[in-house]
Order: sequence, then C-alpha cells, then structure tokens
Amino acid sequence: MTREALEQEILDWMRSGDWSDSPERFERLALALFRFQIEHCEPYALLCRSLDATPDRVASAREIPAVPTGAFKELELRCFDAERTLQTFRTSGTSTERRGVLHLDRLDLYEASLLASLRHALLVDWSGQRRVMRFLAPSPEEAPDSSLSYMFQTLLDAEGGAGSGFDLRNGELDLTGLRRAVDAAQRSGETLLIAGTAFAFVHFLDASEGASWSLPAGSRVMETGGFKGRSREVPREVLHASLAARFDIPQTRIVNQYGMTELGTQFYDSTIVDPSGPRRKLVPPWARVRLIDPISSREVPVGEVGMIAIHDLANTGSVAAIQTADLGRAVLDRTGHTIGFDVLGRAEGAELRGCSVATDVMLEAARGAGR
Repeated sequence: MTREALEQEILDWMRSGDWSDSPERFERLALALFRFQIEHCEPYALLCRSLDATPDRVASAREIPAVPTGAFKELELRCFDAERTLQTFRTSGTSTERRGVLHLDRLDLYEASLLASLRHALLVDWSGQRRVMRFLAPSPEEAPDSSLSYMFQTLLDAEGGAGSGFDLRNGELDLTGLRRAVDAAQRSGETLLIAGTAFAFVHFLDASEGASWSLPAGSRVMETGGFKGRSREVPREVLHASLAARFDIPQTRIVNQYGMTELGTQFYDSTIVDPSGPRRKLVPPWARVRLIDPISSREVPVGEVGMIAIHDLANTGSVAAIQTADLGRAVLDRTGHTIGFDVLGRAEGAELRGCSVATDVMLEAARGAGR
C-alpha cells in the first residue's frame, strides 16, 4: 500500500464520524504504517532492527516497537525530507532545555483527528451549532510552535461562533474578552466553551475571585496540561471543584484532555458523552492505549497500573507507536470490559529505568551507523 493510499484510508476513517471499534481495520492499517515508517525513518528502523522487530517478524500491532517521548528531544523522527516540513511543534520548556519536536508534512490528518475527537467527546450535543469559544492560551501567532494553540485555532475555525478568541497574551491573562463573552452569555442564555491550560485556569480563579461568572446551562470547560516546573500545584479534583463552583456548572461539564506534542490524537474525558458513567479517557478507534510494565515491557494485567503506551495512526509522518512516561489504569464496565483509561500522573523513576533504554539503543545505533 502506498503512503498516499494508506493516509487516505486513515483520513476517511477519521472523517466518517464512526467511532465503533474495528480491530481488523486497525491491525491492517497499523502494520502497513509500520512497514512504511521502518522504511523511511532511519532512527526508528535502527531501533526496530536492534530488537529484531522487522516487518517479516512482526505479526500484530502489539509487537510494533514504541519510541519513548524522550527520543523526540534527541532525534529527527520523520518519514520525509526536511524541506517538505509544513509545521513544527515543540514541547513546552525553557529556552535552555532541549525540547521534543514533531515535524509534519501534511496537516489534514492532524486536523481531522483532533476535530473528530473534539466533536465526539466535547461538542457531541452541539453538532452544527457554532458556539462562542474563549481560550485561555496564546494564539498561534504568539506561539507558532505550540500544538495546543494550533488545536484551539483549528477548533475555532471549524466550530467557533462570533465572539470567540484567545485571552492569554504576552504571558498575561486578559479577562476583558472573557468577561464580555460571559456577560453576553448570561444575557442571552447561549452556551459557550471556555478552554485552556490547567495553570491558566488557576490564574483565572485567583483573578476572578468574588465576581459572578455563572455560565448558562449546557456550557462547558476543557482544561489540559499540568503544573510542571511551577512552584504551586493544584490537584485536578480540586481544580475541577473550584471551576464548577466559579462557573456554576456541574463537574460533568468540565472535561480534561490528555495529549502531548508528539501525538496527532488527543484523549478526552467521557463525562459529556456519558455523564452517569465513570470518568475515563475515551480512545478513538484509530488509536490504541496499552499499559506497560516499564521493566519487562509487557502489558500489565487488566486493572493494574502501568506506563501508558499509545499507538496513533494519525502519526503517519513520524512514529505511530509512542511510549509515554505517564502512569495509567484501564477503566472497566460492570462486565469487565475496558471502556477507557485513567491517567494517574508521571512515573519519573520508571521512565529512567524503562523508556530511556530504547532511546539509548537508538542513539547508539545511530552513532554506529555514522562511523
């Protein structure tokens, strides 16, 4: 299968609106994408060959080697020539830190994946309705290498109504535009979305204390990211309770996003789709989430804690199988079937013992190939 045919089928799947699981389709596309990526991404090919995981020996998607997110800080993980790059995203960090990088030579797949997940999990009851959206994040003009800003702009262009915009400028939270949008919503009763980083919402809570910010019924909040490198940390359950009280909305209308720069797909809480069920992250059918023991690299028994590994078919131009440094646990229904997953936080020690091994292998193999 050519890259063009492979990507077209994945794109059609994302745009179809069909979220029913299709294991056979995923397996077929995952193996075809693996063959393409091992042929066109030399650092990844070096890792796979060192693990004796080549297309003639890999029979299922579960056997495809995952690249740790840390490798994106050390290596150029792309399947195309550098001059074809259309967009580059970088992980957060200071100017002196080495940052992870994702290069894209096409944007339609990336946008199709993010919009499909947003429409399914966050905007499911707003189909065909352009609502006001305010974003507590910098605009793409201010943060051109931020995948989150790009995502928010894509959402605004596709689904946002008049009065939508960004309310974080030059590192400062600007409450003026947000206040106008909330006042207008209070007068009209029209629902709206407020989305941003978790730490921006902490600043909002500090700055808005004592004022009425009640949102119309049906409004919602989406928060993402943590508080890494900050002197203050607020547990997510405390943040959600505070936001629910400040905006006068139920906590089921507050959705957390789990995503990362190195991926093309994001994962959202289930509470708008399934408000009476357990809160968990929903997994699109073109992605798979596995929970791995960091030492043995084997999947943990269902229900136990493991490191989150993600296989994302949206990542056609880099590497589809990614090993994170985050801990997670499967969420089960009453019959014992997996219906999503929880993110439990970082596993720094496990990352050092497990994920870094693969990066070392890739770097050593790359050095050897250059001799």
